[in-house]
Amino acid sequence: MDIKQILSEEHQLHNIISFPRGLPGFEDQTRFRLFREEGNEIVYWLQASDNEALTFSVAPPLYFNINYNFTLTDEEESLLQVKSPDDLLILIFLAKEEEQGNKPSIKGSFKSPVLINTAKHIGYQKVLADIEQNITLIEKTS
Repeated sequence: MDIKQILSEEHQLHNIISFPRGLPGFEDQTRFRLFREEGNEIVYWLQASDNEALTFSVAPPLYFNINYNFTLTDEEESLLQVKSPDDLLILIFLAKEEEQGNKPSIKGSFKSPVLINTAKHIGYQKVLADIEQNITLIEKTS
């Protein structure tokens, strides 16, 4: 399911995502609200239901030309209750960093994507310990 569909008006009452294990470093926070500000098509917010100050900016990796190829373990599949790959939404955490000249840049946390079963509203942060990068250059045609 596309992120725009899960956040459409008809889904607003159902945008609470349960993270049974919490997030690394925030294991006690297990319920998060996924939402976006109107007019912002790329950046979304993942906010702890019990602690509104705990809010992360997230985005679909495709906006950054990042594609993932990994296999879920049996335990991860069971936790997420995934029946179809189409139900799995992948998001990355974003962080704003100041660079030289005070020009901000956005960095993504590519080694720890957030996986959300959009059908069941269950989330899990997968830590990719050993990764291999593959860069593909595609010529644009006019």
